[in-house]
Amino acid sequence: MNDLPLTQISTIRERLRRLGAQSLHEQRILRLWAQAKPQDSGRRPLESFMPTALRNALPELSQSLANLLQLQSAHPAQDGSIRWLLAMSDGQTVETVGLPRDGVCVSSQVGCAVGCVFCMTGRDGLIKQVGSAEMVAQVVFARQHRPVKKVVFMGMGEPAHNLDNVMEAIDVLGTVGNIAHKSLVFSTVGDPRVFERLPKGLVKPALALSLHTTRADLRAQLLPRAPQMSPEELVQAAEIYAQQTGYPIQYQWTLLKGINDTPEEIEGIVKLLTGKYALLNMIPYNSVDDLPYQRPSWERAAEIARTLHQRGILTKLRNSAGQDVEGGCGQLRARHFLGNKPLDSAVPKMTSMPNSTMIKVTVSPKKITP
Repeated sequence: MNDLPLTQISTIRERLRRLGAQSLHEQRILRLWAQAKPQDSGRRPLESFMPTALRNALPELSQSLANLLQLQSAHPAQDGSIRWLLAMSDGQTVETVGLPRDGVCVSSQVGCAVGCVFCMTGRDGLIKQVGSAEMVAQVVFARQHRPVKKVVFMGMGEPAHNLDNVMEAIDVLGTVGNIAHKSLVFSTVGDPRVFERLPKGLVKPALALSLHTTRADLRAQLLPRAPQMSPEELVQAAEIYAQQTGYPIQYQWTLLKGINDTPEEIEGIVKLLTGKYALLNMIPYNSVDDLPYQRPSWERAAEIARTLHQRGILTKLRNSAGQDVEGGCGQLRARHFLGNKPLDSAVPKMTSMPNSTMIKVTVSPKKITP
């Protein structure tokens, strides 16, 4: 039975079918796993409805799924969030963050190919694609420790670069995983494939788009290997998806002092997002060792959010959760282990914008040329 590792949902389904599972059995097994429940849950005894070969294989199958991730270390933060370092079966590690208000931030890659200059994850490029089952397993792990009602694909990696696996995980979580579609958040720097694929899925997640600037030239500096779509093109494509799903697009903006916190950018945001079905999430930059960027003062950040809100742009100023345990936006990293001690690897931190605790504002080493 142990022929292929169960790192992908499609592989799990294939193995179940070889054991005689029908669609009803398959969905039941995936449902109980995704919801972190034992496979013998329920009032009816398994022998009353499940094929013998499948029933006999369940303990080994359950163990294989449990072995997809192994906890290496846990780092609780003062705000109620927690960062988990999890080892996959091949020894690579990902970090998953349990968020306040029943959320979890999962990683879709080890490393990242986008190379955002203010983020650690992509400094050494892409190391590994995370399988769809390994993504669901991150949610399962979180559910074993706390309630989970929201899943954000905002951890290590660019989900658009692992699209098949991410969409497969979203499909499971949004159906048998019992997560509301709008509570599944696909975060991306913007990629034409995202705007093609997401509307076709059975489960249509909410979309978070990492914008960070309204200037195409500055965006090319901040996100040097992102697809060459201008901010206007990105917003136009995202607006179509917003109208298709009925969910506002969550535009993500990491505030960098002296770079994208200027009056010119405020005017650009107003011009770009006026009339759009949009929510602008502004998150002051979280400090990262060896990077030269700084966050503006909280007073300046609040002033920007207030000004935008007054000019008709729904803006939320957020403070990343888990900063004190390096669990905030841009702070996750793959860490390798020597014995029981975690070592920072050359593969570091997060691409996008998760782990956010909203702060109400009465409104709800490369040189960058600002």
